[in-house]
Amino acid sequence: MYKQFVRPLLFRFHPEAAHQFTMLGLKMLRRIPLFSSLVRLLYRYDTPSLGRELFGLNFPSPVGLAAGLDKNAEFFNELSDFGFSFVEVGSLTPKPQDGNPRPRLFRLPKDKAIINRMGINNKGIDYAIRNIQQDPPRCILVANIAKNTTSLTDEEAISDYEHAFTRMYDFVDLFTLNVSCPNVEGLQSLQDISFLSDIVDPILAHRMAYDTYKPILVKISPDLPFEQVDEILDYCMLSGVDGIVAGNTTRRREGLQTPQHRLEQIGHGGLSGAPLYEKTLALVRHIHNHTKGRLPIVGVGGIMTPGQALELLHAGASLLEIYTGFIYNGPRFVRTINKYLEKHWEK
Repeated sequence: MYKQFVRPLLFRFHPEAAHQFTMLGLKMLRRIPLFSSLVRLLYRYDTPSLGRELFGLNFPSPVGLAAGLDKNAEFFNELSDFGFSFVEVGSLTPKPQDGNPRPRLFRLPKDKAIINRMGINNKGIDYAIRNIQQDPPRCILVANIAKNTTSLTDEEAISDYEHAFTRMYDFVDLFTLNVSCPNVEGLQSLQDISFLSDIVDPILAHRMAYDTYKPILVKISPDLPFEQVDEILDYCMLSGVDGIVAGNTTRRREGLQTPQHRLEQIGHGGLSGAPLYEKTLALVRHIHNHTKGRLPIVGVGGIMTPGQALELLHAGASLLEIYTGFIYNGPRFVRTINKYLEKHWEK
C-alpha cells in the first residue's frame, strides 16, 4: 500500500515539505490513545535471536535510524515504534542554525536516492534536551553532534564539540561525532588526523569525569582514501574511541541513471540511497579487516534490501542504520529486514 498509494502521493510534494507534513501527522497521531501500541504491533519485530550487546548496551535488533530524520529529538519514541532498536538524533549543534538556503533536498527516483545540502539545520542542543526531558526515551538514543557553521577557527570548532558533548551527556546513551558532513564548509577537513585528535582527545578527557560511561563513535566519509581511513582507525583504537560509523553521504555521482542535466540543476550536495551501497560495503569490509574486528562498526549508507543488510553484517558491521531506504520502502522496511535476518543470519 505504501509503494502504490502513500509514496506516490508524498512524492508529489517537495521533499522537505513532504518530510514536514509526515512529521506533523506523526505528531498529531501520537496524541491518540493506544496509537503507539498499535504501530508497535504492526511494525516491530523483535526476537531474542536478533538481540545483541554492544558498548554495554542491549540492542533488541541491529537496525537503527540514521541521523537526519529526527534532527531536533522530537519524534524518537514514535520512530522507534516502527521497529528501530536505536534512533540517532541530530546532527545537533550548540547554537541553533538555519542551514543552507532552499531548495536543499532533492529526490532521484530513478536511482532510489536523495541529494541533500541541508547544512545541519537544527534548533540547537538546548531545544533537543527539553524534548528529551519531556518525553523520556523508550529506545536507545544516540546524539549526533557537530560544530556550528559560524565556528570557523580550530579553537571554535573544538569548543563546539566539547560544549555539545558535555551538555548532552546526561540525556543520551551514546554519541556520534559528525566530522564528515559534505554540506558544511570545512567540516570534512576535521577528518585529518591532526584536527580529529584535537577534537576527540578533549572529549575523551571530559568523559573520565562522569560516573556513567557513554560510548563515543566517529562518523567518517565514504569518500576518504583508505590510507586516510587507516590513520583514523589506528588513532581510534589507541585513543579509546568506541566505534566507527561508516559512513556518510557522498559527493560522487558516478553511474547514476538520473540525466546529467538534472544533476547539474540540483548542483552540489551529499548523495544517499542505493548508489551509495557498494561504497559502504567496501568501507565496512576495509575497517573490519584493518582492525581485525576489534573496532565495532555501524554500517550506514544505501541499504535498500534485507539482503544488503545481511551482507553488511557478514562484512563486519555490528549494527546498521537506514534512512533513505526507509523513505523509499516504507514503514514496514525495518520489520522486513529483521524477519529476513532472523531467517538467514545463522545460515
